[in-house]
Amino acid sequence: MAARSLYFTGPREVTVRERPVPDPGPDQVRVRTERSAISPGTELLLYRDEVPADIEIDETIDVLDGTLSYPLQYGYAAVGRVSVTGANVDSDWEGRRVFAFHPHESHFLATPSELIPVDQPAERATLLANAEAAVNFVMDGRPRVGDRVAIFGQGIVGLLTTAVLSEFPLGELVTVDPYERRRDISERLGADTAVADATALADAVATDHVEGADLTFELSGNPDALDDAIDATGYAGQVIVGSWYGNKPATLHLGGEFHRSHVRIRSSQVSRIDPDHTGRWDKERRLSLVRDLLAEVDTSALYSHEFPVERAGDAYELLDGSPERALGVLLTYQ
Repeated sequence: MAARSLYFTGPREVTVRERPVPDPGPDQVRVRTERSAISPGTELLLYRDEVPADIEIDETIDVLDGTLSYPLQYGYAAVGRVSVTGANVDSDWEGRRVFAFHPHESHFLATPSELIPVDQPAERATLLANAEAAVNFVMDGRPRVGDRVAIFGQGIVGLLTTAVLSEFPLGELVTVDPYERRRDISERLGADTAVADATALADAVATDHVEGADLTFELSGNPDALDDAIDATGYAGQVIVGSWYGNKPATLHLGGEFHRSHVRIRSSQVSRIDPDHTGRWDKERRLSLVRDLLAEVDTSALYSHEFPVERAGDAYELLDGSPERALGVLLTYQ
């Protein structure tokens, strides 16, 4: 039996390579992957060659070292079973289902400290990283009672952010996405209204008492949406930018009302916790919360396709060319 590993090898090109199944060291375990989730945001940027090649992959995750230059392994949502334990590892780990921030491959080695035990079905557990990102966005946004909140983008992360925000006593929660299927799911997860574009959003967040959103999240991955998100935000409101645009430029028109708006624009990314929260929060506490939240959300509508890892090229072609049909895409490992 050979282990199979996915590599990004060039623009719109992925390859599955075989290698011997690795044996764990004394302090390691071997995980046999059941499913891994494709990140339609970052991984499509890699697939399309739309990222700065010299930037570090993610210095906070040891296995994702090096830079974003071809060829490279990537992925951060693998779920599987511990199949073999090293001599110094408690045998209780054997057979456990675990989540790992690890690239797409059928077998991999890790230390127990790099694994997160999960007691949920593998499909649901693959959402852990995206749900953590959603929680991080909401923490950075600090929604207040009665806030009118808008979210641009209802991909996986956007939908999970909607689900988290739906638990808050907001004045209004409005989502924006061009695809009808995503808008329907958004309303099922708690959005008060889901609209197709920024023009419809302006009508949805306007009232007799306040103009514009108090808090806006830009999670679409589309640089043009940032300008719309700023315009949709009312006086002294806040825009949280969770999208990563890679090397795609964002053109902003700030010469009009923005100059006097006192709108705050803030970046949010899940790898590190904002210093404002670190006195009380660390990643372990945040992940504990995320696991509890994920157990309560109906995630069944978030998956659209599964592909065996040998057909990974078809999976990326689908995400790249037919976003109206694809949502959560999983790779499976027989």
